[in-house]
Amino acid sequence: MAVPKILLYYAFRPLADPEAVRLWQRTLCESLGLTGRIIVSPHGINGTVGGDLPQVKRYLRATRAYFGDLDEKWGEGTGRDFPKLSVKVRPELVSFGAPEALRVDEHGVVGGGTRLSPEQLHELVAEKEVVFFDGRNAVEAEIGRFADAVVPPVETTRDFVAELDSGRYDHLKDQPVVTYCTGGIRCEVLSSLMIERGFREVYQLDGGILRYGERFGDAGLWRGSVYVFDGRRAVTFSEDAAVVSSCIRCGAPSARLENCADPSCRTELVLCAEHEGVRCAAHAA
Repeated sequence: MAVPKILLYYAFRPLADPEAVRLWQRTLCESLGLTGRIIVSPHGINGTVGGDLPQVKRYLRATRAYFGDLDEKWGEGTGRDFPKLSVKVRPELVSFGAPEALRVDEHGVVGGGTRLSPEQLHELVAEKEVVFFDGRNAVEAEIGRFADAVVPPVETTRDFVAELDSGRYDHLKDQPVVTYCTGGIRCEVLSSLMIERGFREVYQLDGGILRYGERFGDAGLWRGSVYVFDGRRAVTFSEDAAVVSSCIRCGAPSARLENCADPSCRTELVLCAEHEGVRCAAHAA
């Protein structure tokens, strides 16, 4: 019986010909019957692919052979997690809108924050009063986050540069700041942008929330569900996961994310099962 799996991975490496890599990746995925989303840029590759386990493993071996070490995480799939295969070349692996600010070499991002394993994060928290800084969009943080984290009110990753430049976080520049995101890739860039702007002690959670959850589940510092960019929408680490969000209509505890019922709108809302099909405030009339 086929076992569907989802592979999330990225690698920061200088690429001289991203278009050639895009064509190779599309051909490789099609030959293995994989679907998902892959971004290639001059800075490297970022992908989430799904399919039967043997084919995903073959894909991983081939991609490792080209890029070397990858930052990779595995998830349980359903076989219907992605509607199609998308492989694109873009100026950035993550759209901060600042491709010129990112420097990469054969070892990865240059000038990023100090990496922390999940265990090292716990050691740091035991030693110092740290500030968790959420590197995701606000809707992702709505359903799950580290306790007392700073959650910038951003709708897209591109909004982070303006947020950092606004001065709203200048009071954190002399404090230990731990950036975190889903799989670690956004914090690779975000931590370097923060250091460039004068934050003096910046860390990044290596492998992101997903790797932290693999190690500590819901028995550590994480609270709630994790937003993911596939058909699952959100995942939890155990049956003991806390519900930290509530339905926008009735206030009932809920971690269910639904799209606004208006077909022209892409806003995501936290709704309970009873209020599925609600429109966001902008389209409520």
